[in-house]
Amino acid sequence: MFQTYLKIAWRNLKKNRLVSGINILGLAIGIGTCLVISLYVFDELSYDRYSEHSDRLFRVNLEASLGKESLNEASVMAPVAKTFADEVAGVEDATRIGNVFYNTKLKVADQEMRKGKTAFVDPNFFDLFTLNFLQGNPKAALAKPNSLVITVDQAKALFGERDPINQVIELKEIGYYNEGYKSLAGDYTITGVIENVPSNSHFHFDMFASLLGNPDSENTSWMSGSYSTYVLLEKGVKAEQVQENIPAIVKKYMDGQMKESMGMSYDEFFAKGNFVYLNLQPVTEIHLSTLFKGSGQFESGGDLNTVIIYCVIAVFMLLIACINFMNLSTAGASQRLKEIGVRKVMGSDKRNLIYQFLAESLVAIVVAMALGLVFCVLALPFFNEFSFKSLEVSSLFSPFYLISLGVLLGLVTLLAGGYPAFFLSGFKPIDSLKKKVLVSRKSGVRSGLVVFQFVVSSVLIVGTIVVAQQMNFIQNKELGYKRDQLIVLRDAGRVGEHLDVFKEKIKSDPRVVSVSTSAYIPAGPTDTSVQALYLDDSPANSIRLMRFGIDEEYIPTLGMELVQGRNFSLEFGNETNNIIINETAAKEMGIADDPIGQTFDMMTDNQGGREAVKVIGVVKDFVARSLREPVSPLMMVYNPYYSLIVKAQPGDLNGLLADMEKTWNEFESGEPFTYSFLDELYNETYVQESRMGSFLSILAVLTIFVACLGLFGLVTYTAEQRFKEIGVRKVLGSTSGQIVGLLTKDFVKPVALSFLLAFPIGYFAMDKWLQRFAYRVDVEWWVFVIAGIVTLLIALATICSRSLKAALMNPVDSLKSE
Repeated sequence: MFQTYLKIAWRNLKKNRLVSGINILGLAIGIGTCLVISLYVFDELSYDRYSEHSDRLFRVNLEASLGKESLNEASVMAPVAKTFADEVAGVEDATRIGNVFYNTKLKVADQEMRKGKTAFVDPNFFDLFTLNFLQGNPKAALAKPNSLVITVDQAKALFGERDPINQVIELKEIGYYNEGYKSLAGDYTITGVIENVPSNSHFHFDMFASLLGNPDSENTSWMSGSYSTYVLLEKGVKAEQVQENIPAIVKKYMDGQMKESMGMSYDEFFAKGNFVYLNLQPVTEIHLSTLFKGSGQFESGGDLNTVIIYCVIAVFMLLIACINFMNLSTAGASQRLKEIGVRKVMGSDKRNLIYQFLAESLVAIVVAMALGLVFCVLALPFFNEFSFKSLEVSSLFSPFYLISLGVLLGLVTLLAGGYPAFFLSGFKPIDSLKKKVLVSRKSGVRSGLVVFQFVVSSVLIVGTIVVAQQMNFIQNKELGYKRDQLIVLRDAGRVGEHLDVFKEKIKSDPRVVSVSTSAYIPAGPTDTSVQALYLDDSPANSIRLMRFGIDEEYIPTLGMELVQGRNFSLEFGNETNNIIINETAAKEMGIADDPIGQTFDMMTDNQGGREAVKVIGVVKDFVARSLREPVSPLMMVYNPYYSLIVKAQPGDLNGLLADMEKTWNEFESGEPFTYSFLDELYNETYVQESRMGSFLSILAVLTIFVACLGLFGLVTYTAEQRFKEIGVRKVLGSTSGQIVGLLTKDFVKPVALSFLLAFPIGYFAMDKWLQRFAYRVDVEWWVFVIAGIVTLLIALATICSRSLKAALMNPVDSLKSE
């Protein structure tokens, strides 16, 4: 019997090729889009779950407030790990990631190269993070100083087919300008080879070196430090229980050190409105956390709001596709009235008809699902390139996805095919044979579904316009510095002792306006540091400022504006104890009216050391990180090193870069010449928002297309129901235009009604999205006007194309008897 149902269902699909094709296409687009987005969402939610202990693994974060400043750091002090493991109830073990170096300079045998990222970690690191060892013992691999574990890809790149175990690698120039880091350079013996770190991890290192032997790792100070610290809780212990035990331990060790460095006890520190907390964060939440972006994070991470938006869109796309399927199935009801009547007269009961129509829906949905998989396969490479992912179609054939697809098949069959099945099977035989089925052409259900479809479409159009507005705002915002014609030589310091000579040769080129030596770049990869200034004699009355180490050419090279005072200048001799602050710092320090010549004590160490500095200038506020953050208090000190920023004349940039590379190669450093443009670095800061805008545009087009397919079905259904009415009206003299207007007005109303719901939803959603930016556009009224006009025009085009066909039919065909 079931085979007969499927055979008849297939024949009916082939008989009505146009409607069936549109029906299946709309559903396939919805399913395919849902599959692509689900692969992305599940990948984003899977981060750091590869570890055997992921449910018990937490990172320790720092939250503090000191005077006017609030801190949220993803790294803590050096002794926290050992102290928590030994003294905090509920903690089973703890480990740290200390120094991290990117593009590490290595020497293997007699060959020098830059290859991979290196992290210095505690010996027990692999007890907490489950990384599969191909060679070596995870328990002992890092148990000795100068031991090294590398990934399999790094091993192949360095040694080819040779056995890497016990091979020696020299790590060179570790911490090129930091004397403390230079002690980490030296020969390291490979003691283990692991599989590559999984793609869904919040860190990706190629080499793990032992922290043993690093003097700073034994530091006992609880007043500063920068160690990413992870704790493993005991089985059955909840994080909340452990969190309750932490404040007492922090007070125990910070109290005495606070008295020594700040002149006040831990309790007095809190009594003055300050605080310091160490909080536990599940490692599975790190990737999507926005609290610590750029602060102790190894990689940029994802965005939870984006994941939620994509989830909602995927669900709505599938719902719209199911709605279309239902509308288009019922649209052909009047064409099958005779068939239904004959089947009932011949003995078919309602249950048999329901099975038949569900079988037809099942066949169409299976075909649509197959096409949806094809759509997913074709779209995935483009989506991967767009999202910087490596999603694979093979993931769809995992047990989880196969079960999900089975459930999806059943749900879509019931949702999309259930209503048509019960609707069509409920006709009485006599009415069916005489085509006297009375169905309201103003179905509230159908109108409601159309409203829902166009609410989603309109919201997506609003979102696309607002994101485009914000990106345009970002491109044209006055930043406080000029980013055009600026060439950044981030790694100029690799030329070593020849840096000053290299700089002078560049400056002598007539195509160069100026050159500044500074590793502090206002966009893209940059050095970051903070500095505390005491505003008076009280240690608690201090302010922490962003600290830029610059030279006398920095401000003019970047086109910044000095609003008061002077720039650094060699004419004034030693500038070491002079500082330039920004306008925000002047306001927060309470010296906005008379800043020049003001002196403050600068913290030099954690034992209360101070050094007097004098304000010699105030620079106009500029965006030092991104427009997502408000301008922070900032101080500039005279400390040029490592990187060069070159201001070029408009014109022969390619020729200038070629000559700069030629000059670089003259020094025979063995290092490649690398450069970037500041405006490109700035644009890369907002690549996530740019990708979201592009993706919303694609989804808006797909959603409108699928929604219009549903509208096409509704117009088709109504035209069939008013078949004779249209014929009568034409015989009585109605023109085609009047018929089109008659059919159109009933559909324009639900589309227009959708705007009343879509616009408040769109405003709320986009206003919330814009909150991530400290500097943002307003959601203007004209955005909704444009969204409404675009949606209405597309809907009208769809309605009129189908209505015109009905209006142009021969009235004889509609009025003739059976």
